[in-house]
Amino acid sequence: MANSISPLQAGDAAPDFSVLDQNGRERTLAEFRGKKVILFFYPKDNTPGCTKQACNLNDHWGTLQKEGFVVLGVSKDPAKSHLKFIEKFGLQFDLLCDEDLALHHSYGVWGLKKFQGREYDGTHRTTFVIDGEGILERIIAKPKVKEHAEEILASTD
Repeated sequence: MANSISPLQAGDAAPDFSVLDQNGRERTLAEFRGKKVILFFYPKDNTPGCTKQACNLNDHWGTLQKEGFVVLGVSKDPAKSHLKFIEKFGLQFDLLCDEDLALHHSYGVWGLKKFQGREYDGTHRTTFVIDGEGILERIIAKPKVKEHAEEILASTD
């Protein structure tokens, strides 16, 4: 597993949050107590890598549910963008709006990136697997977008 820029480590308490989803409904980590949460941070709705990642998780949504997982995506996109993304690809899970980047910062996934020789601040694609007690079970830095559900499920055996 690649190193994460996040200072969080497996075994740490997951930072709680209170953010709005694509429907304007307030979502908190506490509401999922007793369930395993896949909290995946991705850079932008409707971009190639993010679409592959979301669709892979969606394709395995039934299996993930059977394994007791709740899937939540997070990006800095607004609700309107999330709704279009969900509708276009038939996503069956909620997307959280983090326009002020508070959630990104609390999980340590916003920072300097380099692409084609250019440096800029952005989201480091990272997934946090959180157990039913709110503890970080696993951190997957740089997940394989086409095989992300398989990466997560491989560790549940």
